[in-house]
Amino acid sequence: MALITGATSGIGAAIARRLAEDGFSVVLNSRRSVEAGRAMAAELGSAIYIQADLADEAARVRLIEQAAAHWDRLDVLINNAGKSQVIPHDDLKAATPAIWRDLYELNVIAPWHLITEAEIYLRRSTSLPCVVNIASHAGIRPKGASIPYAVSKAGLVHMTKLLAVALAPIVRVNGIAPGLVDTPMTVNWEAAQNLWRERAPMRRAALPEDIADITAMLVASKYLTGEVIMADGGLNLV
Repeated sequence: MALITGATSGIGAAIARRLAEDGFSVVLNSRRSVEAGRAMAAELGSAIYIQADLADEAARVRLIEQAAAHWDRLDVLINNAGKSQVIPHDDLKAATPAIWRDLYELNVIAPWHLITEAEIYLRRSTSLPCVVNIASHAGIRPKGASIPYAVSKAGLVHMTKLLAVALAPIVRVNGIAPGLVDTPMTVNWEAAQNLWRERAPMRRAALPEDIADITAMLVASKYLTGEVIMADGGLNLV
């Protein structure tokens, strides 16, 4: 069974559909889109939806407990839910302590807490237990919507590597660092869209399905751990 956070649209929805195609029962999660989540669960068949606001500690614990209880197992945890904040990098005052705390809560602390709560179930799994953290190219390169966002994703990248050591050899932990991905949120990001079309070797942004394919590969691997795969169409090369 695979739990995917932020699973009702964009990257999360594509990952959920791909893992369902690969034979996984899935648990879908989101903060607000309850109707969409329930409809998607019905569409996928062997799936349920659990609403949980991952900024809330008690909700994180409840999500793991309910997800594991439904099928009496938890084999895969995909930490996809996250939050961004657009702030010019040179506007330091705009990046307030409140914004830093808000982004860290969802992008760093929530994945950590979910993994710590899921550890006992993952260690019991006999089906290649693993965690995949969806980070960002902004966590590897000095880019991103804001400095607090980029630093939070850098924290998630390093956490991935540390946990790969701490949980080995039973539980593998990997990550993906997407660049621009075509989702409803990014459709009007003209400057970014132009950048990828003009400079990235692949001449386009990623599709959510591209990230889902990488996720499926990491889940299926028996050996890879501690890897964070840059998925930016080669933009980092130029």
